[in-house]
Amino acid sequence: MKLTRLQERMGYTFGDRRVLIQALTHRSYGHERLQELPLALRDNERLEFLGDAILDAVVSDILLETYPECNEGQLTKMRAAIVNERTLAQVATGLGLGEAIRLGKGEELTGGGTKPSIVGSTLEALIAAVYLDGGFHAVYPVVRHLFARCFQEEEGQGSFYDHKTQLQELVQARFKVTPSYHLRGTRGPDHAKEFEIEVRMRGKALAQASGASKKQAEQNAARRAIELMGSEAGMDL
Repeated sequence: MKLTRLQERMGYTFGDRRVLIQALTHRSYGHERLQELPLALRDNERLEFLGDAILDAVVSDILLETYPECNEGQLTKMRAAIVNERTLAQVATGLGLGEAIRLGKGEELTGGGTKPSIVGSTLEALIAAVYLDGGFHAVYPVVRHLFARCFQEEEGQGSFYDHKTQLQELVQARFKVTPSYHLRGTRGPDHAKEFEIEVRMRGKALAQASGASKKQAEQNAARRAIELMGSEAGMDL
């Protein structure tokens, strides 16, 4: 049932379920239970290696198609924002991938199915499994489906950037100083706390925003500051 649900969420049905099962097999499980198999079939690490390369190629191609006005540097930043552990883990979690991963006892006890490094790597192995099972014509729609929010043109290329880095580059180029971030307070219960962050330059507030974590709030504040600076190009700070 787990494999059936996973394939439904992916939008792809495997012809050879063996490659799917291998893609879901963490090395801890292979080490404990599959020692009799050849190394190449024992776990998903070789598939992870292949999946990383395939994902790079497919994402690059989709970005070229989606953003025809962007240069090589911008496209590289976009790809890096997609093909990284954090984004892969988010996509894998949304897919419910952690429930289907075969883990050794130790990893099961320590919540291996929720670890970003494990679920992200397993997603790469899964991408490789689709490619091996159905070829490039099969893997393209799967990647488009799984990473759909990353390729939404209406969001604009700015959604791919690290807003804090972008703001720092902008402020340093225009004013020769570095912005700073300050916690103004928190609100809400512990399980749903929100952080309020203010970003300042030369002691003067540029913008403020909230988020579910300090890092998220800082990114949101930086994005807001960039928007304000863009609409007030002549601002004197």
